[in-house]
Amino acid sequence: MSAATRVYLELGRSQVFASALDWPGWCRRGRGEAGALAALAASADRYGRVAGPGFAPGPLEVVGRVAGGAGPDFGAPMSRTPWDEEPLDPAEAHRFATLLEAAWLAFDSAVAMAPSALRRGPRGGGRDRDAIAEHVREAERTYARKVELRLPPRTPWSAQREALASTVRAGGPMGAWTLRQAVRRGAWHVLDHAWEIEDRSG
Repeated sequence: MSAATRVYLELGRSQVFASALDWPGWCRRGRGEAGALAALAASADRYGRVAGPGFAPGPLEVVGRVAGGAGPDFGAPMSRTPWDEEPLDPAEAHRFATLLEAAWLAFDSAVAMAPSALRRGPRGGGRDRDAIAEHVREAERTYARKVELRLPPRTPWSAQREALASTVRAGGPMGAWTLRQAVRRGAWHVLDHAWEIEDRSG
C-alpha cells in the first residue's frame, strides 16, 4: 500500500479546502471537512492524468487545519500555512516545477479543445474560454511578483511561465510567498480553470 497522502484543511465558515501538501494542484473544495476530503478523493484520477505515472496516492491523512478567513467561501485557498515554510531541496524544487508545468500543459490542452463560448454555469454565469485564459495569464503574473520575479510589460506568456518555473527550480528568491505556497496556489488555480473549461465545453 502507498504511504499516506498528507492533507491539510483550510477552513471557511461553510466551505473547506482540502490540499495535498506533496502534490501541488491537487486541491478541492467542499461543504465541511468531510465534503472537502470526499471532493479531493474523487478528483484523484483526474489529477493523476496531469501528474503522470509517479502519482500513487495513499490514504488521505489530515495533518492539520488552518483558518481560511473568507477564502474558502469565496472559492480560493488563500492562507499561508506552516508547511509552506518548509524549504524545498533541489530534487523537490525540480519536482514541484515539473508538476506546475504539467498543470500548464493541461490548461493549454483544455483551451485548445474547447469552443470559444462555454456552457453557462449553474446560475447562468461564467467566463468564456478566452476570458478564462486571460484571467489565468494575469494571475500568473501576480504569482510571479509574489516570489520577487519582476517581468517586463508584454512578456510573452511562454516566457513568463519559463521564468517562473526556472525560479522554482533555482530555489528562489522568495518574497511575500514561499515557493511551496506559490506553486501550490498556481497549480491549483490553473487546474481549477482547466477542469472548469472541460466541464463547461460541449
